[in-house]
Amino acid sequence: MQINETTNDGLKRAYSVTIPASEIEAAITAEIKKIAPQVRMPGFRPGKVPANLVRKMHGDSIHAQVVNDTIKDAVDSLMRDKKLRPAMQPQIELGEGYDQGKDAELSVSLEVLPDLEAPATDGIKLERLTVPVADSEVDESLEKIASQQKSWKDAAKTKKAADGDQLIIDFVGKLDGVEFEGGKAEEAPLVIGSGQFIPGFEEQLTGAKAGDEKTITVTFPEDYPAEHLAGKETTFDVKVHKVQVEDETKIDEDFAKSLGLESLEQLRGLLKGQVEQELNGLTRTAMKRQLLDQLAAGHDFPVPPSMVDAEFEQIWQQLMQEAAREEDPKAAMEEIESEKDDYRKIAERRVRLGLLLSEIGQANGVQITQQEMSMLMQQAAQQYRPEDRDRFMELIRTNDMAAAQLRAPLYEDKVVDFLFEKAEITDREVTREELQAAIEADEDEAAKPAAKKKAPAKKAPAKKAAAKADDAEGDDKAEAKPAAKKAPAKKAPAKKTATKADDKAEAKPAAKKAPAKKPAAKKAPAKK
Repeated sequence: MQINETTNDGLKRAYSVTIPASEIEAAITAEIKKIAPQVRMPGFRPGKVPANLVRKMHGDSIHAQVVNDTIKDAVDSLMRDKKLRPAMQPQIELGEGYDQGKDAELSVSLEVLPDLEAPATDGIKLERLTVPVADSEVDESLEKIASQQKSWKDAAKTKKAADGDQLIIDFVGKLDGVEFEGGKAEEAPLVIGSGQFIPGFEEQLTGAKAGDEKTITVTFPEDYPAEHLAGKETTFDVKVHKVQVEDETKIDEDFAKSLGLESLEQLRGLLKGQVEQELNGLTRTAMKRQLLDQLAAGHDFPVPPSMVDAEFEQIWQQLMQEAAREEDPKAAMEEIESEKDDYRKIAERRVRLGLLLSEIGQANGVQITQQEMSMLMQQAAQQYRPEDRDRFMELIRTNDMAAAQLRAPLYEDKVVDFLFEKAEITDREVTREELQAAIEADEDEAAKPAAKKKAPAKKAPAKKAAAKADDAEGDDKAEAKPAAKKAPAKKAPAKKTATKADDKAEAKPAAKKAPAKKPAAKKAPAKK
């Protein structure tokens, strides 16, 4: 194999690679020899088919497979020999006019990661803003849970049912005067205005009192899943046992026990733990932003444009999605368009910080264990359809960049925790409002990489996304390279590509389908 460097400009590299025809032919011959014992052909004993006939039968597919494998091996060898660290998937093209029996001429172009010295980990000073959990926050959480746990009490027998009241009813549904299956229930609860039953059912019970009996007429929706009822007019004989009104939920021992707990004290303890966890997360976010700001301020070096492009694309997609949800999408989009250059600078900052964190982690032995990686893979696989999960797992096992992207967030957190341990940290107790204000101030500052950037008249969703871009979860990819939009090699005779990165596109998560309606088992008027 012959390698010539054709470009060496900054972080850009390009090479021409020649794979001799003799090398490809030797690989084809070896492959034919390998598979010959498994080839079956009429007139020959198993394993005795001559090599020339095997070549005649399977030569094209073997040649395609060998060329692809040889290209992959050649590129891997190039990376090792030149000690290249690709920022993204290299672009590989097989020269035009290639045919069997000719040398394979490849062009390989890529961007490499910059050579960095791991930043010093001493001298980092951080302030940890802590918030004690106030009883009022626990009380607020308790009240929120209580508001979600509705309880009912019987109203006076003269009470007429109104929106929000609950009826306890018996009903029997009839189609053409004949009771139909699934159209009957006893002492069924029905909240007026809840939309629980088919249109028209609840409305006709408004004003009903305990003890009332009435027959109502309703028409099932055309798309009702039970075909024999879809679009049909039916009647329901209804008896009202009770009219109930919502009762105030008392936060006491009985309330805690209704939630499956032993006591109100235990419930308060659990809620206090949740609030503490939330506040600790905010504290960590604020401290992490301080750390990243210090790293960003102390380092400036060229970063691969392709990585910046990929990062910017992620930010931009998020901006457009948020702009589309604004009251005036057009105005929001115009605003973020006017700040496009600033968001590109944010993307550049994110990439630079990711590379810095990667160097720190590698220099200090920060690693993701095999057990941690297995857990990450299993968790990530759950977002895919069951039939795609094995393909996703195989992709992660065989594609280094896909694996790196998966472990990047956890790797970054471990590097940050390592730096926290090295840092000189002072604690300051603040209120929740002060902590949130500090985080928002950091967001605004980080979202303004351009010194002369003007504050927009209206805070658009773009601002939020920009802040997220520099968030602890945004300045990531410590170890990962953003998903490469690689240019595939010009179509070789190979039937499958040299890499398996495209498998990822096939292993897409299942789309969230609208749940299919199904007939109610015991309540025909109820709609799913």
